[in-house]
Amino acid sequence: MPHRSWTSRNSGIHPPKLHDNLLGMIGNTPLVRLSGVTRDLPAEVEVWAKLEFMNPGGSVKDRPARQIILDAIAQGLLGQGQRLNDATSGNTGIAYAMLGAALDIPVTLVMPGNTSEQRKRVVTAFGAEIIASSEMEGSDGAITLVREILEADTEGNYYYADQYSNPSNPLAHTLTTAPEIWKQTDARVTHFVACTGTSGTIMGTGRGLKGFSKEIQIIGAQPADAFHGLEGLKHMPSSIVPQIYDESLLDEIRWIETEAGWDMAEQLAVDEGIAAGNSGGANVVAALQVASTLEKGVVVTVICDHADRYMD
Repeated sequence: MPHRSWTSRNSGIHPPKLHDNLLGMIGNTPLVRLSGVTRDLPAEVEVWAKLEFMNPGGSVKDRPARQIILDAIAQGLLGQGQRLNDATSGNTGIAYAMLGAALDIPVTLVMPGNTSEQRKRVVTAFGAEIIASSEMEGSDGAITLVREILEADTEGNYYYADQYSNPSNPLAHTLTTAPEIWKQTDARVTHFVACTGTSGTIMGTGRGLKGFSKEIQIIGAQPADAFHGLEGLKHMPSSIVPQIYDESLLDEIRWIETEAGWDMAEQLAVDEGIAAGNSGGANVVAALQVASTLEKGVVVTVICDHADRYMD
């Protein structure tokens, strides 16, 4: 197999930026063209992946966590001794815990009992408290339990971040992810594809990209079954639907099998040198499905986090 093309212009050295704190390091993640898994596509069809594991907290969830916290502080709802509380399957919890440590905000997280040990260890390393919900009920069980905790909080000790309903979640992507993609593709992006968990990424990025051009197609993807193994993703027909989810924004929905997402994550490592989590693998599966229908186009998707979060 011939080597893929690479030129010296790809090796440009840029001086590192200085930041007063971690908040300024979130976003502006690299966009990388996939060349191995796309070898069977027409030459004029490009597929690009945004490497969100390059955020300081290691995932795409750094963006909404920052926006949620900053908006809550601005509204006087957080930063005066309240504990941030939310339901999370892992990545948003890590982002909350990291930013809580940086901003001196206490954090309590309700996480399903079967959340990976790596994620729980990272969360507690930042000093956050974990309350386990039923491992049989997934993210929906965590949402139910956190609401019960909030109902019993008569003294106002908690600020409920509520990532599934908080408009600051998609707003983060409208303000950052969408303009980054628009600029990084030189306004050539034709399709944006992403799976739904809270749905913040697809809703916010889709809304932002539509603001640049109504012609851009926004394709959502979901696990094909209610009982699936794509961590952090939601099968909407069988789940508590996030309030921020608006299906009318989507031009199309793709359904992804668990095995396909995991297999693609492994293939990305071998063919692209990208160690992606299974949700990132599912995103690429959906992006390739879309790309296979095109004769020309620029398809962009997201690698949500790194494979090391799934390696026991």
